[in-house]
Amino acid sequence: MSGNLRLLADTLARAKQENRAALITYMTAGFPTVDDGIATTQAMLNSGADIVEIGLPHSDPVLDGPVIQTADEIALRGGVRIADVIRTVREAYQATGKPVLVMSYWNPIDRYGAERFGSELAEAGGAGCILPDLPVQESALWRETAARHSLATVFVAAPSTTDERLRELTAAGTGFVYASALMGVTGVRDAVSTAAGSLVRRIRAVTELPVCVGIGISDAAQAARVARFADGVIVASALVKAVLDAPDAAAGTATVAELTTELSRATRRHAD
Repeated sequence: MSGNLRLLADTLARAKQENRAALITYMTAGFPTVDDGIATTQAMLNSGADIVEIGLPHSDPVLDGPVIQTADEIALRGGVRIADVIRTVREAYQATGKPVLVMSYWNPIDRYGAERFGSELAEAGGAGCILPDLPVQESALWRETAARHSLATVFVAAPSTTDERLRELTAAGTGFVYASALMGVTGVRDAVSTAAGSLVRRIRAVTELPVCVGIGISDAAQAARVARFADGVIVASALVKAVLDAPDAAAGTATVAELTTELSRATRRHAD
């Protein structure tokens, strides 16, 4: 079975036609439990998210801040496995028909087997992977697997990425380019870095792939600012934090649904 790279591309194109940025949300698989994570993921997709990222928990998430690190720890203590990540993808896709990506460090996929992971992700209806720590020069194995299974390979660009590196990663990537709004780890911030707009312009100078901005976008006001210049707005830690701060899983899911609705409204551009 082929994956849903085409669905991902069509979703981003439709958002552009509707004069808005696509809303991409995130939730850690297995957090706080596998079933609760699935419920929260479906709630986001039913509340205005166009695309969702499912985080594959890792014991050493070096690029993630304390919020996602905590969620990873809870999921791992609960015994989450890659099979649970695939199940989360499958149930989210089957329930909503929307693109579902996996956000993962390379090591767990490498240990599991790139072909095994890619075929299972495609069979589940997944749209692809975001691999923040996989260098382009070492990505051939995964990219070949992804191409065979019609899965996106999304690379992350930072404000420090050189123009030469931008050309390399945009030539190798598919689906969209993940533009990091700031240097540093993921997390809730009070403001969006001014570097984001400049990075988006630099990326667009070397590729026609959509450019989606994430890291540090915490609320509707920040999402609205980013939506003015990006093809997609990515929100992660703020949503995970809503679950962490909730008194129980059901309350967390309800809060996430409300926040997703607010974020979705904010991505609609208005004439000044």
